[in-house]
Amino acid sequence: MPFSITDPMQVPSYRNTAFQRFLEGLLYDPRDVVFLRMTLKIFAIQIPLLVSMFVQFHWWVLLAYLLIGGWYISPVILMLHNTMHRPFIKKYRSLNKLHTYSLSLLFGIPMGYMEHHVGMHHVENNVGEDLSATLKYERDSFLHWLHYFVKFMFTTTIELPIYLRRKKRDNMARTARITGILQGTLVIASTIYDPRIGLAAFAFPWFITRFAMMFGNWGQHAFIDPSRPGDSLVNSITCINSMYNQRCFNDGYHIGHHVKPNRHWADLPKDFIDNAEEYGKAGCIVFSGIDFFVVSLLLFTKRYDILAKKFVPLDGRREWTQEQIITFLKSRTRPVEQIAASTDVVNAAA
Repeated sequence: MPFSITDPMQVPSYRNTAFQRFLEGLLYDPRDVVFLRMTLKIFAIQIPLLVSMFVQFHWWVLLAYLLIGGWYISPVILMLHNTMHRPFIKKYRSLNKLHTYSLSLLFGIPMGYMEHHVGMHHVENNVGEDLSATLKYERDSFLHWLHYFVKFMFTTTIELPIYLRRKKRDNMARTARITGILQGTLVIASTIYDPRIGLAAFAFPWFITRFAMMFGNWGQHAFIDPSRPGDSLVNSITCINSMYNQRCFNDGYHIGHHVKPNRHWADLPKDFIDNAEEYGKAGCIVFSGIDFFVVSLLLFTKRYDILAKKFVPLDGRREWTQEQIITFLKSRTRPVEQIAASTDVVNAAA
């Protein structure tokens, strides 16, 4: 095996207490109790800080709120991502929406994230009518990414409900439209009430979270086989042996996620190991020691030499020189001509 796995996030082990058993009893899968524990910790810290700012504003409270939010934002996004793809809270099911929307408001995550990600992105699979598709761009160009980001920021709130309505996903379309309006109203209203709180605690997270999500999504789908742009094996990448995986529920194993979107996060590393030979034969791109954000940054700075050093040479590529790897990687970042809509996509959402 030409690689080793050192980074998987394991299911945390908690003491077998009455509280632990109560939390596990709420869930479809007890392995997801880590989500509940993290949520309770965030609520216990962030909500009192936010309330205190509205009661009496202090800059140090705002700074603490932003620093703690910055530390938790990545795992929170990936927690919500995982609870979209698999059933989460079994008892008191109304808590599922409360969990999603409250954290979205606290961290500036789009409240229509599920409708965008599950109802559109995984269906279209980076081709067809995917509003976040990367294939038409030069994916080693920062200017192309900037166009991609600005388009997402200013048009997706309008385009997503239209897309969902056209695809007869009326409930999703309604939710995307209403939550988009509500979240925008909250940002504006809080800014009018107190510009310091509105801008720093709501508008700034709203912007920076979208920036981070699109920066990461670009890296996840930066390398595309032009002959098979709708194939999840070759329009996504996987990043192993990164601290990001230990904090964000193995999100780096992105190929395995797109091949089977409802695969549990704890099972992703094993899936990669079990299917490494298939990954190699299919021409998958795997990097070791970096995450998607670093991949995007290295592409924008044209540091293919570093990407080549981080490249995991599966299957027949083990004898490739660095120059051959660089040539291969560059061939996967050129714009790809659009193909048919989601009904023709290979490995569509399971």
